[in-house]
Amino acid sequence: MAEQEDAPVTQRLYFLDWIRIGAFCVLICFHTGLYYGPWEWHVKSAHAGAAIEPLLLLTSPWRMSLLFLVSGAASGLLLARAPDGRFLRERSTRLLVPLVFGMLVIVPPQSFCEVAQKMDYQGSYAQFLQRYLSADMNFCSGAHCLVLPAWNHLWFVAYLWVYTLVLSSIVAMAGRKRFAGAGQWLAGLLTGWRAVVPPVIFLAAARAALSPIFGDTHALLGDWYNHAVYFPLFLAGALVARQHGFWRELSRLRFMTLGLALASWALLVCLYAVPGYEQPGDPVALATACVRSTQQWCAILAVCGFGYRHLNVDGRARRYLAGTVFCVYIVHQTLIVVVASALEPLHIAPFTEAVVIVILTFAGSFAIFEVVKPLAVLRPLFGIAPALVAPTCGARDAEPRAAGGVAK
Repeated sequence: MAEQEDAPVTQRLYFLDWIRIGAFCVLICFHTGLYYGPWEWHVKSAHAGAAIEPLLLLTSPWRMSLLFLVSGAASGLLLARAPDGRFLRERSTRLLVPLVFGMLVIVPPQSFCEVAQKMDYQGSYAQFLQRYLSADMNFCSGAHCLVLPAWNHLWFVAYLWVYTLVLSSIVAMAGRKRFAGAGQWLAGLLTGWRAVVPPVIFLAAARAALSPIFGDTHALLGDWYNHAVYFPLFLAGALVARQHGFWRELSRLRFMTLGLALASWALLVCLYAVPGYEQPGDPVALATACVRSTQQWCAILAVCGFGYRHLNVDGRARRYLAGTVFCVYIVHQTLIVVVASALEPLHIAPFTEAVVIVILTFAGSFAIFEVVKPLAVLRPLFGIAPALVAPTCGARDAEPRAAGGVAK
């Protein structure tokens, strides 16, 4: 099959929607894995241990970075066609409404299961919810106390809104022509080896310098390591969104970057088994930062390259899933935590239990979407776009609407 020709600027970037859909599916599996893995999470299986850590490392370094890059591309395309004020109003409605609703309604069951398991809380859910909504800070285990109300997995939505505000300000100050010119420059720079090496060096330096100091908090304020990684990726996505030559270059490099990502994952698994891989200043820690950043960036390049090459297609499945996936994201972690907590007394074998959790999470998420979809008053609460009065088509409207779906 011949290489895909550089697409005209009016072509819809369907592959970005497919990447976003796939990334959120991976996220459900990853969060289920956290229930069984050695890393700290809201609830933990009695079978939790290090055996699953290599599988967690397969996606942990890059999955959220990829979502920020794709969301930045979507925001860049939307901003290019919409006045600044309308863009901010639309983004704020689509992001802040489900964020607030999620913190008040969707997230509390997660925190209830957490305090019941980790702190042996014996009160009812109604009693806990009253304390949750009153910002009770007395749910503590050792030196760690829950900050309530919490946004848990919805931190991504909060960060995305803040980054959208910053992006809009940058475009307003620089002007749309200069911003577009910066995108052309960046796309021209990120070719060949320059598409791989400089970003990896930047990511490795950020991890080595900032992660030991600020950690990975998802608390927005003071989370400087994550901001140093996620915002540049979000901004880069906005800059290169309309540069089809950039996506084509990633397609050309896709096998090389896939190989580098897989090799880096294998090395990362080995490094995580070496004492000192998290000790600041330890040579193993520096090597871990370099290898992890190589996997992180090369996996993103490979996913985008293969996506541009093979997934730039439309169909009923894409249209349905693109409209569903943000709602699925909002509710999925609560379903995982609640289902896992409900299954715990049954003592099901771990692998079987994990499969059941994943299946019930997907089924429950799509069921909630189908229930909410016909109810216009509930759609914004679950991140579902308002129903269109009539379908639209045509090259002029096609690109922004398709790519806009990525940022939902």
